[in-house]
Amino acid sequence: MAAAKRGCLFVVGTLIILGAIAVGAGAWFYYEQRQFADTPLTPSEESMVIASGDGFNTVLGKLRTAGVDEGQDAQWQLLARQLDAAGKLKVGEYALDASLTPRELLLRMRQGRVLQHRLTIIEGWNIRQVRAALKRATPLVHTTDDLDDSALMQRLGFGGEHPEGRFLPETYVYQRGDTDLDVLKRAHAAMEKALTEAWENRAADLPINSPYELLTLASIIEKETALASERPQIAGVFARRLEMGMRLQTDPTVIYGIGPAYDGNIRRVHLTTDTPYNTYTRTGLTPTPIAMPSRDALNAAAQPAPGNTLYFVAVGDGSGAHIFSASYAEHNVAVARYLQQLRQNRSKETPAQ
Repeated sequence: MAAAKRGCLFVVGTLIILGAIAVGAGAWFYYEQRQFADTPLTPSEESMVIASGDGFNTVLGKLRTAGVDEGQDAQWQLLARQLDAAGKLKVGEYALDASLTPRELLLRMRQGRVLQHRLTIIEGWNIRQVRAALKRATPLVHTTDDLDDSALMQRLGFGGEHPEGRFLPETYVYQRGDTDLDVLKRAHAAMEKALTEAWENRAADLPINSPYELLTLASIIEKETALASERPQIAGVFARRLEMGMRLQTDPTVIYGIGPAYDGNIRRVHLTTDTPYNTYTRTGLTPTPIAMPSRDALNAAAQPAPGNTLYFVAVGDGSGAHIFSASYAEHNVAVARYLQQLRQNRSKETPAQ
């Protein structure tokens, strides 16, 4: 009986020891798994792509190729099951950086939080500059590089529409697989919305007959100043000139008419050579916008500042500010000051002999 009792105690002791070992092993395994799941990755690539049809093992292989060496395959598979991510990873491009842990990366992939790229259309850009920026953008899919402007608008679904001024200056987010047409469609829709809002809120006495004329005026205002605070004042000058039948006489329209041949200097021959965009030789607005106007420029064109000024000239001190005048005599004085300021600036830049 004593022997049986000793045998029973031995079995119990053995079970306790085995249980302790199992608990210890489990605790160690839990600790190791948690350490793996919450330790930042050290990838060699900036991103990776999950394609349609990729299984988890394929995704894991792509991670390894991207330099993610952390963890055993079994640890990744267990973590994926724990996060309910196995078989639920979304297609797309995902950022890989040292701030991400395996847990965070798998959650991103399960939720489809793909890598976002950005393209900014700058206020005052013309269509050539917009298209050049699109052509440089990566990883945007390029489908319009070989199209002329007319074919581009046709592809967008706006055949016969001049492209100038039609795309709102903003930052547009896209992801791998999107095309340049996708971005342009969004920029076009954004401009249509902004233009409609400005037109609906226009001043009652505005000497503008259509939203397109408003878009054209806004583009000229945009090119005349980079200071948002001055745009309503410049809009006021142009609105009064249009109402009086005065020529707008604005250099940016002349420069637009010169096109790619413009070398940075506007000369008297440019001001006197008639083109559809020369507002020194023609009355009224230009036949099309000359740039992509911002929301501020659209709103300024729709709500010009009241007053009696008809002229403006740059201060010339580098601030971008202008002096506004009500009479031609006052304007001549302001122009003389501007020219004097230019001479002073040049004398400071010229090194002593």
